[in-house]
Amino acid sequence: MSWTAADIPDQHGRTIVVTGANSGLGLETTRELARNGAAVIMACRDIERGEDAARDVREDLPDADLRVEACDLSSLESIRAFAERLEGEDVDVLINNAGVMAIPRSETDDGFETQFGVNHLGHFALTGLLLENLGIRAERDSRVVTVSSAMHERGEIDFDDLQGEDAYDPWDAYCQSKLANVLFAYELERRLLTAGANAESVAVHPGYANTRLQLRGPEQSGSRLWMAASRLANTVVAQSAEMGALPILYAATAPDAEGGAYYGPGGFGNMRGSPERQASSDRSYDRETTQRLWDVSSELTGVAYDLPEPKADRPA
Repeated sequence: MSWTAADIPDQHGRTIVVTGANSGLGLETTRELARNGAAVIMACRDIERGEDAARDVREDLPDADLRVEACDLSSLESIRAFAERLEGEDVDVLINNAGVMAIPRSETDDGFETQFGVNHLGHFALTGLLLENLGIRAERDSRVVTVSSAMHERGEIDFDDLQGEDAYDPWDAYCQSKLANVLFAYELERRLLTAGANAESVAVHPGYANTRLQLRGPEQSGSRLWMAASRLANTVVAQSAEMGALPILYAATAPDAEGGAYYGPGGFGNMRGSPERQASSDRSYDRETTQRLWDVSSELTGVAYDLPEPKADRPA
């Protein structure tokens, strides 16, 4: 397919939550959704940066329907407060986009290793707390789009050391969290299907997009060489953030996007190009790992989903 932002259907009357909406892929996703009439709730860790980003969008789109809300994915308290502020509001699409990559080991407010805590556990908790907003028992359709990475293919879920307390490698932790994203998206789709819910769960990856995500690791580690290499790769290899946002926008808005699917750029090395449906790693289809991760995530976050477990023969 050769799908572009020009193919986004009219989004008037739809409310879409985007985490990490103040920069990078989240900002470009917000911009295009607003351009097509959606009311976008920009869920941002930093309200001031979120408001700056909203002003940036409004410079291009003066009538953009934007609302900035505080939501720090590294704090279960912040996530719960955000969900409480949205109580009673309809949400048509939740885009789980915010994330961190390959940073030195640190912990969230709740004691989770930051990459696993923000990239996976924070979005697991947020999605579970917004199920009623998504109207899974209503007649209207809704979607949950979870942003992973092609790096999930290198990931393994280390249940013996999920938080990297015994051994920590920034890239291993990142890949683990991105595999967790895909496992979560697939399991959520199975449970929605089992419940007969009018909602779909879709996984995506942006390929290699030029954003500040790649710079946070070298910034926090203080590595000038890594920083220089990251800047060079962003300039020479990466596609634009606008292109990187296309799989997210496709999954969120295209009528033919399918629940339980995995979409990413279809060009060179799946790093750039228009979105297409792709296969994820073999590990991402492992049902035993999926079930164990779901149970552990619910226990760690204290968020239980009001959805039935899928039947054993439910396809991936």
